[in-house]
Amino acid sequence: MKKSHLLYPLIIGIFAALIWFIIAQGERLPEKQPAPLTTTLTPATPPPAGTGVFNELIHHAQHPLSMLLFQIIIILCVARLFGYLAQKIKQPAVVGEIVAGIVLGPSLLGLLWPDAMKTIFPAGSLSNLQFLSQIGLAFFMFIVGMELDISKVRQKAHDAVMISHASIIIPFFLGVCLAYFTFQEFAPANVNFVSFALFMGIAMSITAFPVLARIVQERGLTGTPLGSMAITCAAADDITAWGILAVVIAIVKSTGILSAVVTILLALTFVAAMFFLVRPWLQKRMTTVQGTKTKVALAFFVLLISGYLAEVIGVHLLFGAFIAGVIMPQEMNIKTLLTDKLEDVSVLILLPIFFVLTGLRTQIGLLNEGHLWAVFGVIMLVAVSGKFAGSALTARIVGQPWQEALSIGALMNTRGLMELVVLNIGYELGILTPQVFAMLVLMALATTFMTGPALDIINHYYARRRHVVSQL
Repeated sequence: MKKSHLLYPLIIGIFAALIWFIIAQGERLPEKQPAPLTTTLTPATPPPAGTGVFNELIHHAQHPLSMLLFQIIIILCVARLFGYLAQKIKQPAVVGEIVAGIVLGPSLLGLLWPDAMKTIFPAGSLSNLQFLSQIGLAFFMFIVGMELDISKVRQKAHDAVMISHASIIIPFFLGVCLAYFTFQEFAPANVNFVSFALFMGIAMSITAFPVLARIVQERGLTGTPLGSMAITCAAADDITAWGILAVVIAIVKSTGILSAVVTILLALTFVAAMFFLVRPWLQKRMTTVQGTKTKVALAFFVLLISGYLAEVIGVHLLFGAFIAGVIMPQEMNIKTLLTDKLEDVSVLILLPIFFVLTGLRTQIGLLNEGHLWAVFGVIMLVAVSGKFAGSALTARIVGQPWQEALSIGALMNTRGLMELVVLNIGYELGILTPQVFAMLVLMALATTFMTGPALDIINHYYARRRHVVSQL
C-alpha cells in the first residue's frame, strides 16, 4: 500500500479532531449580550407628481419598474467597463465586476457622492435587485453543476480527492481557530460559536471552480496533466464544499439538534433521489422527447423543482440548482444547448446585479482602525496559507513535481464568485457582521487577483532554473 494512501485518513482524522476540539472549547465562551434595539429609517416615499410635464417625467422615473431598469443599465455599464479593464491587466473579467460592485457601493460612490448612491440605489428598491440576483445565481450554479465532469473525478479519484479534501480540511481548521479568537469581538449578538466558526471555516475553504476553469483555458492548460489535475481537484472541491455548506446551513437554521439532524437527513434523501431516481428518468426522457424547446423546458422544470425542494428543506436554493446541473445528462448537445440558453443571461446580465448588491453590503469604511486591518491581514494569511499550502504540499505528497504542485496550490487558492455566494448567505443569515463581511469580500478579491501573478512567478522561476541547469 502506498504511503499516501495511509496519509489521507491520517490528515483528515487529525484535522477533524482538531476542529471538534476548537468547537468544543468555543462553546464554553460566554454568550454575547444582544445589542440595544435601534430604530431604522424607512425609505422616503417619492414626492407627489406635480402638474407640469417635467414633474410627470420625474414621477414616471421614480416608478419601481423604471427605477429597476435604470439600475440594471448603470450596473451593466460599470460592470462591463471594469471587466474590460480587468482583462487588460490579464485578470478574469469577474475580478473587474466584483470591483465594480464595490465602486458603486458605500465604499467609494457612497463615500464620494452619497446623494448619487441613494438616488440610484434607494433602500426601498433593493429587494427587486435581490430577487433578480438570486435568479441569476440559481442559473449560474446550474451551469457550474453542468460543467462538472464526474467521470474525470472518478478517473483520478484518489489523488484528486486527497488534494481537494486536504485543501478543504486544513483551511477549515484554520478558519475555526480564527473564529475562536475573533468570536467575542466580531460575532453578531445572539449568534452561537458553532454557527460563526462553521461559516468562518467554509469561507476559508472555498475554491472558485468556474474561475479556475477559465484560467486553465485562457493559459492553454486544457488537456495537460496540470490542467486536468487542477480541474479535477476543483470539481471534487466544489462537490465537497457545497455538501459541507448545505450541512452548515442546516445547522445554522435549525432550532436544535433534532431539527438539524432531520434537515441533514432530508438533504441526504434529496441528493440520493436526485442521483438515483431523477437522473436516470431525465436521461431517458432527454433521449426520447423531440424538439429543442421541450428539452429546455424539461431541464428548467427539474431546476425549479430542485431549487424549491432545497429551499423548503432548508439547505438553500443554490444547492438545489447546483445538484440539478450535476445530474443533467452527459450528452454534449444537451449541455451546450442549456449553457447557450442560460449563460448569456446569467453571466452578462444577472450576475453583475449580484456583484453590485455585494458591493452595497461591503463597507470598507468600517475598517477605520489599525487593529481591524491587522485582523484582515491575519484573515489573508489564514486563507492563503491554508488553501495554498494544503493543496501544494498534498499534491507533492501524491507524486506531483514541485512546479505542478505549487501551480495547483495557486489555482486552488482562487475564490472568486463562489466565495461571494457563501459570504452573502452568511450575511443574510445574520452570522457575519458588516465588518467581517467587508474583510472577507476583500480577501475573496485579493486571492482571486493573485492567482494569475502567482502562476507567472512559479513558471518564471522554474523556467529560469531549467535555463541555468542547461547552461551547466
